[in-house]
Amino acid sequence: MNQRLAIEAFAAFAHDSRMSIYKMLVREAPSGLPVGEISRQLNILPSTLSGHLAVLKRADLVQSTRHHREIHYAANLHTMNSLVGFMLADCCDGQIENCTKILTLLDGN
Repeated sequence: MNQRLAIEAFAAFAHDSRMSIYKMLVREAPSGLPVGEISRQLNILPSTLSGHLAVLKRADLVQSTRHHREIHYAANLHTMNSLVGFMLADCCDGQIENCTKILTLLDGN
């Protein structure tokens, strides 16, 4: 991941509905959900949902597959892992032993 792709991913998350869509798809990983189910669960109109899914897809945060007449969307966890790795790559100047405080915060302790 590079800085341009990271900015694109963060920009995609900069909307309440898109964040909700992504979090829902993470819960349903790896199988994902059909568009109609996403629309129903989040109470987002299909036309509006289509635009949000397009933004997430352009940022490579979701991927789609066609199952007969339905389109299923799933979270692209590889992209999220790359984003987190990019953000933490320079942590503690590469000295992981200096990152115990950060790792403790990530663990919730």
